[in-house]
Amino acid sequence: GDEVMHLPSGFSTRIKRIDMAGTPVDEAFPPMSVTLLLDDDVDISRGDLICRPHNHPRAAQDIEGMVCWMSADRPLAPRSRLIVKHTTRTVKGIVTDLQYRIDVNTLHRDETAPQLGLNEIGRVRMRLTQPVFADPYARNRMTGGMILIDEASNTTVGTVMITDAH
Repeated sequence: GDEVMHLPSGFSTRIKRIDMAGTPVDEAFPPMSVTLLLDDDVDISRGDLICRPHNHPRAAQDIEGMVCWMSADRPLAPRSRLIVKHTTRTVKGIVTDLQYRIDVNTLHRDETAPQLGLNEIGRVRMRLTQPVFADPYARNRMTGGMILIDEASNTTVGTVMITDAH
């Protein structure tokens, strides 16, 4: 009976039933794997999002966030091209700006840092090729985090905690 919204369409509907392994259940929560049956015929695909109508994340291609860089082979610098995994969506992105690197010993910001190396943390701006439905990490860890993947090797090279999305 809960009202939900489908993104990206913006259509609202109600949950008719929740099934788990073919058996109806009264509620669902992580990490349950369930099937939602909706009142209306809404075309939902992998990467789409179901949320409450008045509590939905922002569709965004421009992301700001704190990055923890995990690659010794390749530093993170402006103009770096990466694959971005956000919830179940995978899109391409480019780092448009490295705002600063954090000195982990003093917690001071180095605004002249040209790149991030292995285990370094910094704030970046990114532009994605397609919008994602993002919240700040402080509001929602699921829609507020991203994984960065190297295009050539397909290995995870970094993580992002989103601070702003627009």
